[in-house]
Amino acid sequence: MPLLEYSDPLDSRQFFIAVKRLADSLSYGTDRSQMLGQGIEYVQSRPYIQGDPVKTIDWRISARTGVVHVKEYETPKCLPVWFIVDTSSSMTLSSTPISKYQLAVQLAGGLALTCLDQVSPVGVMGAGSRDLNIKPSLSRDTVMRWLHELRHYDFHESTHLGQKLLSLSPTLGDNTLIFVISDFHDSEALRAIKRLNQKHDVVGLILRDPAEDNLSGAGFIRGKEVESGHSFTISAKKEFSDLEEISTALKKAAVDHLPIYTNKPILARLRLFLQSRHLLGH
Repeated sequence: MPLLEYSDPLDSRQFFIAVKRLADSLSYGTDRSQMLGQGIEYVQSRPYIQGDPVKTIDWRISARTGVVHVKEYETPKCLPVWFIVDTSSSMTLSSTPISKYQLAVQLAGGLALTCLDQVSPVGVMGAGSRDLNIKPSLSRDTVMRWLHELRHYDFHESTHLGQKLLSLSPTLGDNTLIFVISDFHDSEALRAIKRLNQKHDVVGLILRDPAEDNLSGAGFIRGKEVESGHSFTISAKKEFSDLEEISTALKKAAVDHLPIYTNKPILARLRLFLQSRHLLGH
């Protein structure tokens, strides 16, 4: 295994404070959730059968019809949630104080803790060359461990988003919610996402640095990582994709998605996006 050049996007205390603040903000006011199966769902009322609990009597329908009715409920299943976090090098390049990578990990952490609050198991898979694949669980300690691992990044890590998504597919159950948090610079990813979305619910969070809007097709670009001084040369044609093309392709595949820029406030837009698609409680 090659030696990795690691760096911390944030020191430990700041990082976990940011994640917890995001989780608290997303959880605020979510008393119930269609996605995460908290509580019970009313289905219908039917005539009373001897032995039915008195507390289930539907007094309104009983009074209207003159026949005692009881309410029937369906307990929603806890929906497993996967977070596919792009750990490739293109995520670490940044023209703003916060990089796509740093924001992606904070988003994964905040959303994962929100899911745990709603008793929905969460898992994570890295979409780069590193081996990170942790099956969904309700363990908060497990989430904290993989968040700690994701705080570190490698400037040379290649992207395998499409490949990782295809490898995940056979391991999934009947219905799973999958958050893909990436800059979507892997040309194979859209095909894999389209296939997954036929059976599961896929949500794309498209991380975007403002400088990328002017880099597509710009040839080779030389840069330097501010803190470490690490120099690099990349092909803009290979590394950067057009946001409009990505959004159009996801829209054609009926995949809910939200572009998130690293230089703009995200919380209000993210809450509205999740709530409008019933991904958080009403």
